[in-house]
Amino acid sequence: MSYAIDILNVTRAFGSRTALDDITLRVAEHSICGLLGRNGAGKTTIMSILAGQDRPTSGRVEVFGRRPFENDAVLAKVSFIRDNQRYPDRYCLEHVLRIAPVFAANWSEDLAEELVDGFRIPAKTPIKRFSRGQLSSVAILLGLASRAPLTLFDEPYLGLDVTARAFFHDALLRDYSAHPRTFVLSTHLIEESEALFDQVVILDAGRIRVNASIDDSHECAFTARGNSDAVDHIARGYPVLQTHAIGALKSVVIEGAPDDEVLAQAHQLGVSVGTPSLQELVAAYGADTSPVTPRAISKGTRA
Repeated sequence: MSYAIDILNVTRAFGSRTALDDITLRVAEHSICGLLGRNGAGKTTIMSILAGQDRPTSGRVEVFGRRPFENDAVLAKVSFIRDNQRYPDRYCLEHVLRIAPVFAANWSEDLAEELVDGFRIPAKTPIKRFSRGQLSSVAILLGLASRAPLTLFDEPYLGLDVTARAFFHDALLRDYSAHPRTFVLSTHLIEESEALFDQVVILDAGRIRVNASIDDSHECAFTARGNSDAVDHIARGYPVLQTHAIGALKSVVIEGAPDDEVLAQAHQLGVSVGTPSLQELVAAYGADTSPVTPRAISKGTRA
């Protein structure tokens, strides 16, 4: 398998604060990776390093087999779309469409026009007067129409309504199918985006907690709901990621997969055992009350 991204034992510290703590991660070429976690988890730091805008304090980062920092040959293959893209004050849409192809060797004018129409991006209004959603539309246009071998989207949805978000998903999947490349997508709109992902990476406090294929990610944890004492019995010996209690009832998210004995005990005690959604899983790993010592779960890909 060929990898677009290969990160090995990377730490990034800013003074006394550690943004990334000894992370190791691979992302295959021609795949879509969801980079998930709460604010401050380290997602933007990873993207900045991959885009050559930062470099690790220690460890190795390779993009298409080469280190990206100050490497023009690698950076020409990367499109990094941040949630706070900035443009010159006098820029209108026409300026973006004229300048962008200069920096994107694979630029598609046809796709750009389709995205302008689909997002209904104003042609004559200065970009500095755009709404938050219109700014996101321009950023998505730049990322998709560039057709870069590696595209990094950092919270591309800000301000987009549900129709615009659905259009983005459809446009991404259609163009990805016709022109395969690698996407890394950071988003908090997990339920809407889940169907896009081949790989899921969940970060918390600068550490990778889950690195799995989208199918295997659902086996990383299970839920148990019922009487508090019975749930505590089922959870005994497992790392509990998150707990909700109301009166005598309790619901927990537990790391790992339940074995046959646990399932039998749950049935006997009247405890409902289920599978958390991806959104629930991300929330559980980011819970402030999590008592578990951080460790990475890897299924189907290297953690």
